[in-house]
Amino acid sequence: MSLSEMTHIKLMGAGLNMIQQALSIFDRELRLSVSNRRYQEMFDLPDWLVRPGAEFEDTIRYLVTRGEYGPVEDPEEAVRVRVEAARAFVPHYMERERANGRWISVEGAPLPQGGWVTVYTDITEVKIQERLLQARSEELSHDLVAHAERLAQTNRALAASNAALEQAKRELTEMEARTRLTTEMMPAHIAHLDRELSYTFSNRRLSSIFPGLPQEIVGLPAREALGPLFDKIRPWLERALEGENSVHEFTHDASGRRVRLALTPDQVADGPINGIYVLSMDVTEEAQARAALAQTRKRELAAQLSSGLAHDFGNLLTIILGLQGQLARRKDLPADALQQVQSTISAARRGGVLLERIATISGHRELRPQPTDLAALFDDMLLMARPALPSTIRLSVALDEHLPLLMLDQGAVQDSLLNLILNARDALGGASGEIAFCARQVSNTWLELQVRDTGDGFSAEALEKGLDPFFTTKGHEGTGLGLAMVYDQITLSGGTVRLANRPGGGAQVTLRLPYKPAPAPRAQDGALVLLVEDTEAIRESVRAMLCDLGHSVIEAASHDEALGLIDLPGLGLVLSDINLPGQGSGLDLVRTARARGLSRLHLMTALPPSDALHRAAAAEFPVLPKPFTLPDLRGALERAA
Repeated sequence: MSLSEMTHIKLMGAGLNMIQQALSIFDRELRLSVSNRRYQEMFDLPDWLVRPGAEFEDTIRYLVTRGEYGPVEDPEEAVRVRVEAARAFVPHYMERERANGRWISVEGAPLPQGGWVTVYTDITEVKIQERLLQARSEELSHDLVAHAERLAQTNRALAASNAALEQAKRELTEMEARTRLTTEMMPAHIAHLDRELSYTFSNRRLSSIFPGLPQEIVGLPAREALGPLFDKIRPWLERALEGENSVHEFTHDASGRRVRLALTPDQVADGPINGIYVLSMDVTEEAQARAALAQTRKRELAAQLSSGLAHDFGNLLTIILGLQGQLARRKDLPADALQQVQSTISAARRGGVLLERIATISGHRELRPQPTDLAALFDDMLLMARPALPSTIRLSVALDEHLPLLMLDQGAVQDSLLNLILNARDALGGASGEIAFCARQVSNTWLELQVRDTGDGFSAEALEKGLDPFFTTKGHEGTGLGLAMVYDQITLSGGTVRLANRPGGGAQVTLRLPYKPAPAPRAQDGALVLLVEDTEAIRESVRAMLCDLGHSVIEAASHDEALGLIDLPGLGLVLSDINLPGQGSGLDLVRTARARGLSRLHLMTALPPSDALHRAAAAEFPVLPKPFTLPDLRGALERAA
C-alpha cells in the first residue's frame, strides 16, 4: 500500500470518529469493513469485533448473549433470525429500547457493490422529552401529545427516507452514467424515439453507421436528423408504433454500406406505446462474407451436378471428333459431305470449349488476395486488351488518385475486366466508339470498378437475365458464360455486379469489391532459409526472390540432401517443394524439421488442391501454389511467421 493510500485511510478514519452517531459497514459476505469509535463505545464491543473482517454473526451472538435485545428463550435461534434478515437486506428505519434503558434509532441502506451501511443514533433525550409531555397530559390534551409523538417519529422516519432517497438518486445517476458509457462503447447506433418520432436519447454513433449524418440529434425530429434516409425507413417506424417488433437489412445509398436496423416498441405490458427503441449496425462485412459463402455453395452444388455429366459428355465428344476426323481424311468424300463433317467437328470443338468453361465456373477456386497497385494492374490490362481491339475503338482509363495498395485477387479482377472489355467490343459491332473503365472508392466500404461503352446498351431482357449462365445475345457464336463467370468471380470475393444502361446511350457494368487496404509490409528479419527444390531453374528463381526479401539462402535438391542441413545453426525457415527425389517427400522433411524444433516451415507445389498429397500437406503446414510471384511469396512467408 502506498503512502498516499495510507494517509487517505487515516484521514477517513479520523473523520468518521468525529461523527456523534455510531456507524458500521458490512460487506456482502457479512464481514465488517469499516466502523468508527462511537460504534464500539455505544455497544461496548471488544476490540476483536471492531477489526475489519469481524463476522456479523459473531457480533450478533455477542450482543444477544450480553442481553442487548432483552431476555430470549433460544439465543441461537435469535442469532439465526437476525443473520438471515441481514442476508436478505432491505433499507429500513426502526427505534428500539436497549437493555440498559437507553433508546437508539437504527437506519440501514444497501450499497451498490453489495453489503450495507448502518447508522445508530442515541435518541434517549428525545424519548425523555416525549415522556415529559405525557406526564403533563392533564394540561395538554391527549390528542396533542399523541400528535406530537407521531410528528416526532414521522420526522425521524422522513429524515431516514430522505437519506435513502439521496442514496437511490446517487445510484441512479451512477447507473445512468454506466449505461451511457456502455452505449457509447458499442459499435452500433442506439437511440429512442418518442411517438412524434423525435429523438429523446441517442449515443454518438449515428455518423459512424451513416456517414454524413450528425452526431448530436437528441431533440431533433427523425426526418431532420436522417434526411433522405427517413423516407426509406419510415414505413417500418410506423409499424413499430403500432406494436410490431422488426429487423430489417438495407443498403445505405450514400455510402454503399449494408445496415441492419432493429426496431422495438417502447411498451410496458399491455400499456400504451410510448415510442421506439432503435438499434442500427453496420453489417457490410457480414453481408460480403454471406455472399461469398453462398456463391461457394452454389459452385459446390454445380460441380457435383456437372462433374458426372461433363465426364460422359467429354467422352462422347472425343468419340465424335475421332469418327468425324476419320471421315474428313477420306479422299473419296464428296464436297458437300466434307462440309458437313467439318461443321460437325467445329460444333464438337465448341462443345469442348463449353465443357472447359463449365469446369472453370463450377470447379474449386481458391481466392488469392494480395497487395495490389491498381495503376500498375490497369497498365498491364491495357497491354493485353489493346491488341484485341480494332483501331476504331478508343480505350480510356480513369483512376481515383491516392488509392492505396488494396487486397485483391489480381487474376480475378483482370479476367473480369478483360471479359467486360471484349463484351463491349462485340457490342460495338466493329463500329467506331469508346470503351472506358474507371475505379473509385465508395466510402470506406467498396472499391467500385466500371466498364462503359458507347454502343446500343443492354436490351430489357439482357438487363434481367444477363448474369444467368448460358444466356447470350450473340446467337450461336456465344456461350452465355462470359458475364456469368464475371459474376462468379466477383461474388466469390464478397462483391456485387450491376448491369445498367447509361443515360446518354451505351452499356455500363459496375463491379463492387470489398475495400480492404493492404497492411503495411513487415520488416524483413534476414532469416537463413533452407530452399529445397529439385528443378534447378525454379530453384534459381525462388532463391532470387528470397534474396530480394532480405534473406540468406542455402539450397538442396533432394530430401536426403536437405535432411543433412536442417540442423545448421541459425536456420530460421525451411521452404520446400512437396515432390522431391530421395527417400521421402517435402512433407516428410518439414515434419522432421518440426520434430527438431524449427517452427517456420513452408511448402510449395504445382500439385492441384485435389491431390491427396497436397491435401495432406495443407492440413499441417502452409502451402504456396506454383507458379507464384514475389508479392505472393512475401505474403505467404509473413503469414507463416
